[in-house]
Amino acid sequence: MGETILDILFRNGQPEAAVHGGSTFNSIISVGRAGVPCTFVGYTGADMVGQQTASFLRDNGVCTDHFQIRQGEKSAVSLAFLADSGDANYLFYTEKPHLAGPWTLPEMAKGDVLLFGSYYAACHGMRPQITEALRKAAKAGAAVFYDLNFRPSHQPEREELMPNIVENLTHSTVVRGSTDDFEVLYASRDARDIYIRYVSPHCPCLICTAGAGEILVFTPSDTFRFEAPKIENVVSTVGAGDSFNAGFACALIWQGIMPQDIPNLPRDAWQRLIHIACLFAGETCRSKENYINYETPHSHLNPFSNRT
Repeated sequence: MGETILDILFRNGQPEAAVHGGSTFNSIISVGRAGVPCTFVGYTGADMVGQQTASFLRDNGVCTDHFQIRQGEKSAVSLAFLADSGDANYLFYTEKPHLAGPWTLPEMAKGDVLLFGSYYAACHGMRPQITEALRKAAKAGAAVFYDLNFRPSHQPEREELMPNIVENLTHSTVVRGSTDDFEVLYASRDARDIYIRYVSPHCPCLICTAGAGEILVFTPSDTFRFEAPKIENVVSTVGAGDSFNAGFACALIWQGIMPQDIPNLPRDAWQRLIHIACLFAGETCRSKENYINYETPHSHLNPFSNRT
């Protein structure tokens, strides 16, 4: 569940592509393209962009039964200015996320994964929906993956939103944050310190990513370090972290890992999860899109597809 936005990509000052985006929107498109049954909870405006967004979800195997197309609202747009490295700087043209009219949530079952995050997950406007989704996930025995993804533009609201962020942490099975997120939220890039002081009192597991740097996994009993694979022919890093999240969620489902087992997973199990997450991220970096390639064989991303 999360926001939707149309990303217009610029390179050398000229528009190069327009792709449907939004952090968890990117994730769910990758999940759908990987062949995992999924649904997206969110909304968009009832304009041409919004209609195309809904069609794009369905075309990529994502259920839209709980996706609102709102009359009288404009769809959100962002401008992403790509550097030679593929990294992007953003300008956002959006309104704050808010509830409007009746809304519904999908039923969840044991072994499902609820993936949420970003400003949508922390803002006051969506709080009733987020709270209800977390309650349903807990009751069903679903894993909850929370991506902090807190941008500098929201830093002035940090203190106001911190109680919501803490509540999200409390109901999560796994939290992912980047060193950039930590700097905005906690004025520190020390992942171990962040885990000990701010995450572990509420959530047992933290994944810290740092772009092309190493990936750290903190659990109640251990810390694991994994080298991020080198990615050749990078086109754009937009959506790479979102596809990392998608790969991690898919890997949990493919391996049948239950939420209560995640805090006690050994190193080799975490390595498999991180490996698949990095495969998804790498596929996305080699594309102008914000998600894995539609034509990518599932066997390339799912090492378990030929196992019983």
